[in-house]
Amino acid sequence: MTAEPAFGAFFEMLAAERNAAANTLAAYRRDLEDVAGFLTARRGSLAQASADDLRAYLGRLADNDLSPRTQARRLSALRQFYRFLVEDGRRQDDPTAALDAPKLGRPLPKLLSEEEMSALIEVCRGLDGAEGARLLAMIELLYATGLRVSELVRMPVAVMLRDQPFLTVKGKGGKERLVPLNPPAKAALAAYLEHRPRFLREGQASSFLFPSRGKEGHLTRQRFGQMLKEIGLKAGIDPARISPHVLRHAFATHLLDHGADLRSLQKMLGHADIATTQIYTHVQQERLKSLVEAHHPLAKAGKSTSRKR
Repeated sequence: MTAEPAFGAFFEMLAAERNAAANTLAAYRRDLEDVAGFLTARRGSLAQASADDLRAYLGRLADNDLSPRTQARRLSALRQFYRFLVEDGRRQDDPTAALDAPKLGRPLPKLLSEEEMSALIEVCRGLDGAEGARLLAMIELLYATGLRVSELVRMPVAVMLRDQPFLTVKGKGGKERLVPLNPPAKAALAAYLEHRPRFLREGQASSFLFPSRGKEGHLTRQRFGQMLKEIGLKAGIDPARISPHVLRHAFATHLLDHGADLRSLQKMLGHADIATTQIYTHVQQERLKSLVEAHHPLAKAGKSTSRKR
């Protein structure tokens, strides 16, 4: 039985039983037709394809430098198609059961350069009043410690009652860790504490370092994210590139740039597995590669030669 007659029934099932959108159906059709074209050229068919046939197709995708995500999407379409053929009695076996999904890898985190972080902080220093003092303190604290935004907004005010070079942070799973607090962050926090009563409800105390009159009792992560984008715009940074987590990434990457070791960074970030921390070494490698390609004279000469050809 050829694959083409099964296409209609397969797409009807997706539309009726899974309520697939038109764009989804079109994407599945393109993917399956691409596989069918490959198999036809090999004098085969989609309906009768073996695991080796499909493995050869996925190998061709990899040879053509299609991204792992595109390869995974094509394989997903194939899995659903053959599952339908088996359930509908059109085929006895599923050839995709023996196929391994391509490794997607982990996307590199977004981050800001040291110059962009300096610009962000300078803009904050130019702000007046309690709002400006709070925002500067939060940004200095994030950049000095690499806190998660949830740890930042829920930080108890008690951690600031004693003048210490380290903060005790309670992270995921209630695990505590020590993070260093640099002089700029300490100065910004001291200045903010003078304004902190302005953010309290009248006649009420709060255990949070960054209290709010809202129902959460502290400044929310969403509001802080909005404030960051607003200040980023004033600093000439695309708002799409900035978030609380981007500041955490900047902390980690800039520390590595200045000689910090991975184990120390793992402890400061509160990562349970050092493999999570190692993503920042890949960031370094990509930045060095981009730097060489952009500025090294031999790299530029190579590009000029290739263009002449």
